[in-house]
Amino acid sequence: MVGERNTPEGYFSRRDSLMTITTYQVTGMSCGHCETAVRSEVAKIDGVERIDVSATDGVLTIESATPLVDADVLAAVDEAGYDAVRA
Repeated sequence: MVGERNTPEGYFSRRDSLMTITTYQVTGMSCGHCETAVRSEVAKIDGVERIDVSATDGVLTIESATPLVDADVLAAVDEAGYDAVRA
C-alpha cells in the first residue's frame, strides 16, 4: 500500500494516521444477505472505516480509525442475527 510504514502488529499507516485492523470469527452466515446484514450493523459503530465480511470463511475484518470495543462489535453482529468471537 502506498504510504505504508512499519507499525505495531494489527495497525498500519495510511496518510500518516494509524488504522486498526480487527478480525472476528462469525458463525451462522451462509450467503450474501448474511454478509450485508453484518456489514450494515457493524457500519453503525463510530470509527469504522472499512468492513470485509465473508460468509464462506466466516470471517469479519474491520478497519477502524481507533481500536474498537469488542463488546460493540459483538453486539452489532448479534443484532444482525449471528454470533462472533475475536479471532
